[in-house]
Amino acid sequence: MTNSYILLAGASSGVGREIANCLTAQNLQVKAFFRSEEKRQELEAMGIKVVLGDALNTDDVEKAILGEAAIDIVISTIGGVPKDSERADYLGNKNLIDAAVKAGVKKFILVSSIGSGNSANAIPPQALETLKPVLIEKDKAEKHLIASGLTYTVIRPGGLKSEPATGNGILTEDPKIAGTIHRADVAQLVCKSLNSEKTNNKVLSAIDENMIYGEPEFEKLTLD
Repeated sequence: MTNSYILLAGASSGVGREIANCLTAQNLQVKAFFRSEEKRQELEAMGIKVVLGDALNTDDVEKAILGEAAIDIVISTIGGVPKDSERADYLGNKNLIDAAVKAGVKKFILVSSIGSGNSANAIPPQALETLKPVLIEKDKAEKHLIASGLTYTVIRPGGLKSEPATGNGILTEDPKIAGTIHRADVAQLVCKSLNSEKTNNKVLSAIDENMIYGEPEFEKLTLD
């Protein structure tokens, strides 16, 4: 991918920032798209091309994806919290997906959440109720991506922790599985999914195999 870029939306914090670390460690060309000027210098110092903009603004999104540098893959980690009035979970991701279709990108990886769509029963009812506004938006984004015609991977992490990677992150197609996972491990799974055909057109839950709730039997997806 010498002349093309990976567009990373939401690179300034959380899982997105961990993915930025992972991509640059692999010497991949990354274009980061996010709103805040605050993290710009930090990311540029990592060799990342920064495009500031709001995912809720279609012009900003199209400028990022349809600009002069060809985009091969889009990775989106953008989202909001329950109190946000206009969340990027659906509308922002919809804009990214629509622009990716126009640009003819090869793959779109959407980082969503366990509790979305058919994984709603995997989390406790109280958590489901609290997160419901966000999860409804995430589900709409997942459905929009699946219907877009793009080659896609949806990765739904469990409860997130900001601690160093354990290397025990796993993916499964089983929507009944829940647990916790470190953000750095989610990033590793996303990076492994970039060129893995095994993740194409799949919706996958991501958890740490040592932090699964209960003792369920399930099949994990092997990427190697």
